[in-house]
Amino acid sequence: MRRLSRLKNNIEAWNGAYQQIVDAIELAELGDPDMDAELAAEADTITHTVDRLAFRAKLSGKFDAEDVYLAIHAGAGGTDAQDWAQMLLRMYLRWAERRGFKTEIVDQMAGDEAGIKSATVAIQGDYVYGFAKSERGVHRLVRLSPFDSASRRHTSFALVEVWPDVQVDIDLVIDEKDLQIDTFRSSGAGGQNVQKNETAIRITHLPTGLVVSCQNERSQTQNKDRAMQVLKIRLLDLEHQKQEEEFAELKGEHVSAGWGNAIRSYVLHPYKIVKDTRTAHESGNPQAVLDGDLDGFMEAYLDATVGDKT
Repeated sequence: MRRLSRLKNNIEAWNGAYQQIVDAIELAELGDPDMDAELAAEADTITHTVDRLAFRAKLSGKFDAEDVYLAIHAGAGGTDAQDWAQMLLRMYLRWAERRGFKTEIVDQMAGDEAGIKSATVAIQGDYVYGFAKSERGVHRLVRLSPFDSASRRHTSFALVEVWPDVQVDIDLVIDEKDLQIDTFRSSGAGGQNVQKNETAIRITHLPTGLVVSCQNERSQTQNKDRAMQVLKIRLLDLEHQKQEEEFAELKGEHVSAGWGNAIRSYVLHPYKIVKDTRTAHESGNPQAVLDGDLDGFMEAYLDATVGDKT
């Protein structure tokens, strides 16, 4: 039903644009000089509409229309990296809010002194994965550290993972022997918010080393079901990535997505700039980007990869 609704909306949008063009042509054929201003305004509207629809047509990947799970992991940089991970979490929550998407923090692990060690967020909305897939990779921050008494410049890293929340039953059999399941108490803000029982779940898939945890639901059973759902999605995405890497190797363009290959740099000192290393798209307003203004980077990525197998 979601797919049907989405397709109907797309068809209505294109039919609406077509009717706008027909009406504008009829207006132009009248040849009335007094209508020039109105015709020019209509042409601008049509151009904007068609540009928007043409961009939406680029979201044609296999899972682009799906919801998404986005995970953030603090990397090299100690406390600064954990603070950077929390800044990224805020950035993506702000981006989702700006677009009217629904968000839910599925799991979050607090940092030792500040920030977070990791977090997983579920984001729901039209074509979320199509946009968010551009964020997969290592994000690099350069700034004067607020945790350094000498106020020296520090470089921190965080890894962002993105998986489509496939809206179908995943036909994937997982052997119970391949799972290590641990329970622990859900973290909270203290007082009544701290769970007295071990309702949180951590599942480790031994063959791949994938680790999934969930502590947002009220019961251990609910957390386990949610964690298993995420694990299946990650295993499905892992297989998809293997296929894409094999394809990229055949093309001779395979590049490792390791920690030494930051996809984007956020420089706050000695100058201010955010630059994507894959597309060369940049912004001179890092604060706006950290407040969720990511559309320019996501669109540049789609422009650069449209037609690509990934």
